[in-house]
Amino acid sequence: MANTKKPSPFSPVHIINRKARHDYVLGDVWEAGLQLMGTEVKSLRMGRGQLKDAYVVEKQGNLYAVGMHISPYPFARHGNHAEERPRLLLLHKREINKIMGAMARAQMTAVVLEVYSNDKGLIKAKIATAQGKKKHDKRESEKERTWQRDKQRIMKGDG
Repeated sequence: MANTKKPSPFSPVHIINRKARHDYVLGDVWEAGLQLMGTEVKSLRMGRGQLKDAYVVEKQGNLYAVGMHISPYPFARHGNHAEERPRLLLLHKREINKIMGAMARAQMTAVVLEVYSNDKGLIKAKIATAQGKKKHDKRESEKERTWQRDKQRIMKGDG
């Protein structure tokens, strides 16, 4: 049977926080909606976003993504957005309570792993609770990654 699913008319958004997996041991992962302005959406669709230092904070019972950089939309005449303003994460109250509980109880932080557009064209954020890695943990992860890469090369016959 042929694929009858129509392609999305929206240009895809996919921005990854590569540093998060290096700096943190990740726990539970959630998908959250983002409350964005129109110029932010257009700018993200052009690929003008960065998540290098993005993390989650709690303010008045809501969770906000802080440190997420979205460049101004170049074709906006007026009313462009602030580049690094806190952006509201749209989650159910039960999910917010779980995340806040993990942050308070286990001394964890919550980080933004990626921002992407789903099948409907909505922009979503993937967030995770995370525990910071120590320097020796980072070295151990790097050794493991190098060994896996070398093992694949040997198995393939290139090494």
